[in-house]
Amino acid sequence: MATPQHTELQITGMHCASCSARLEKALNQLPEVTAVVNIATEKASVTFNAASTGIPALIEAVRQTGFDAHVARDFAAEKKEKDALYRQEQMRFFISAALISPLLLEMVLMILGFHFMLPVWLQWLLATPVQFWAGARFYRGAYASLKSGGSNMDVLIALGTSAAYFLSVGLVLFDMHQPVYFEASATLITLVLLGKLLEARAKGKASAALEALFNLQPKIAHVERDGAVIDVSAGQLRPGEVFIVRPGEGIPVDAVVLEGGSSVNESMLTGESLPQAKQVNDKVYAATLNQQGLLRCSAIAVGSQTQLAAIIRMVEQAQGSKAPIQKLADRISSIFVPVVLVLALITFSAWWILGKDFSNALINAVSVLVIACPCALGLATPTAIVVATGRAAHAGILVKDAAALERAHQLNVLVLDKTGTLTEGVPALTDLLPAAGVDAKQLLGIAAALAQHSTHPLSIALATHARQQNIAPDTASGFNELAGSGLSGVIGGTKYLLGSPAFIAQSCGIASIQNGTPIPPPTPPLKVGESSPPPLQGEGGGGDGLPLQQQGKSLIMVARDNTLLGTIAFADTLRPGSKDAVAKLRAMGIRVVMLSGDNAATARAIAQQAGIDEYLAEVLPQDKAQHVASFKNKGSVVGMVGDGINDAPALAAADVSFAMKSGSDIAIEAADITLMHNDLMSVVNAIDLSRVTLAKIRQNLFFAFAYNVLGIPLAAIGLLNPVIAGGAMAMSSVSVISNALLLKKWEPEIQLQEKTS
Repeated sequence: MATPQHTELQITGMHCASCSARLEKALNQLPEVTAVVNIATEKASVTFNAASTGIPALIEAVRQTGFDAHVARDFAAEKKEKDALYRQEQMRFFISAALISPLLLEMVLMILGFHFMLPVWLQWLLATPVQFWAGARFYRGAYASLKSGGSNMDVLIALGTSAAYFLSVGLVLFDMHQPVYFEASATLITLVLLGKLLEARAKGKASAALEALFNLQPKIAHVERDGAVIDVSAGQLRPGEVFIVRPGEGIPVDAVVLEGGSSVNESMLTGESLPQAKQVNDKVYAATLNQQGLLRCSAIAVGSQTQLAAIIRMVEQAQGSKAPIQKLADRISSIFVPVVLVLALITFSAWWILGKDFSNALINAVSVLVIACPCALGLATPTAIVVATGRAAHAGILVKDAAALERAHQLNVLVLDKTGTLTEGVPALTDLLPAAGVDAKQLLGIAAALAQHSTHPLSIALATHARQQNIAPDTASGFNELAGSGLSGVIGGTKYLLGSPAFIAQSCGIASIQNGTPIPPPTPPLKVGESSPPPLQGEGGGGDGLPLQQQGKSLIMVARDNTLLGTIAFADTLRPGSKDAVAKLRAMGIRVVMLSGDNAATARAIAQQAGIDEYLAEVLPQDKAQHVASFKNKGSVVGMVGDGINDAPALAAADVSFAMKSGSDIAIEAADITLMHNDLMSVVNAIDLSRVTLAKIRQNLFFAFAYNVLGIPLAAIGLLNPVIAGGAMAMSSVSVISNALLLKKWEPEIQLQEKTS
């Protein structure tokens, strides 16, 4: 069985929601094809089986519907083509505006009381090129629409302006001495062209965030070749090539640092405004800014494989997807034009039956045709989605599709993984407790000497802490490690042990560690909602050493000659913003639940530090998805935040899933939203943006519906002439897009905190 393929088709010739709906229907009728057409981005996102329907067949289906298409190129190429088309349409409008200016002057002077009339033959001469040259696009679109069995905005415009134009021609040819309407038809076409120009410009602003991402990548790279540093295009870099980045320059591709140290501004990728320190072996990313030192780097990902390219693809995918709320507008748009044609016919018939003259009845019908355009309705949702996903990307929130952005505002339960989500995901040394007569630095030095040859996470954390304290470990010989328990080595002729309390007690023959650090028995299992730890039973209950383990800390001990030298405690520390984020989520009315595979004491400690009342400990990876499903079965809309491979099933089971960028590729692939800034506050931002976006979409839909509900009756009873109706129609789309553009003012909570701190 052939693997389904995916492609993006760039569409030309769409003008309204009924266009996109008709095209989407035509594509989905092809064998094994699933297509979503977005009027705001003018793209069709198509999944197809190449064995039954290839790309040529897809493009031919588009052309049969009256549009044109090609496989979408990179953003720069598409923008160049769109800019060229925009300039052509701009010239068409200016010529049309110049031709109708005498007609408009005549109208203005008549309004001011000056009875000035252009000769009828001159009006005819000026209006004709506007009607059939400037307005040719409407005739082509109407023909293609009717040919494919549909109807769209072009049908309304072509029918309305043609009625006014040919009525005027008939009045002239038959010398009927009645008012002509050449200025109405010509002005109407010009106003619609103006509206389309303003609409295209507003669409460009809506996708400005995506354009900004493309413009971030440096064009030049300083590459080491044949012993010299030469400047080449960043696109010519290959994996493994070595290049340098000077202070103040952008990094051209993803790479690893070979030499040097610096601070790099990664805000364009992560939303984190504070520079990140970079040393040897650290990764750096394309389009980030080197601020201080000289870096010598080796390229590891270039071109379409960079982090920046992946972000751009995800933003494009989200902007091209369709939110469920758009389905209502699509259903209405599919029947809108036929209903308007019927209303125009009723208007014409009613006015004629009431005894009005033919021309008056026809002009009122034309006003109905012109003002009732589904453009605003079709643009209400996708334009808001385009702006919101672009703004989200700028804040380090990558939305996979519009449906996820819409669902996020409905969340009332948020399930959090502990390790790597609430916490940093790596252990850190928190407590150093030397025995009586032992110096703390001496204890740390001995432990670091033993740990330097081990790859255990606690050993790595211990060695890292020693380096930070500028303690150089002694040389240890006779190194021996017992996996999962501890290790031993000889320092200065003396054997030392480093390991768990149980390992030290057994190795030293000590039944119970007496130095203030008893070995507690297992704690009772946690229950969801438990707010305080149950009392520990058995030896040492309530002893001085118990708080460390009740805080969820891991303990290791150092011994020499059956003598305990001290205890060292480690913990996976809470991320700095986790507690504030949990508080904000709860303030937003969201129930927060933590899942953890760790023991009860550790889970309880982290939950208490984060301000979480509901938690489950010792949850197996395969059971996380079941817990998510149980919340959904109770009627909740559930979000899941995770970072590990073991979180992938739960992420897939959730209504909306969030993955930390520091997590596994599998988790990121399963998630609906990827958080480039590894902070739970990004989840708060994503939910807040979802709520703001949905509010904006509802406003747009209200404006679009209200416009037609008010406009059509006014046109039908003769209170709007075609010129005013055309102007109102042109501005309706612009007003909807302009309202969506207000989303660009949305600010993430993280940035607000930084600005006020």
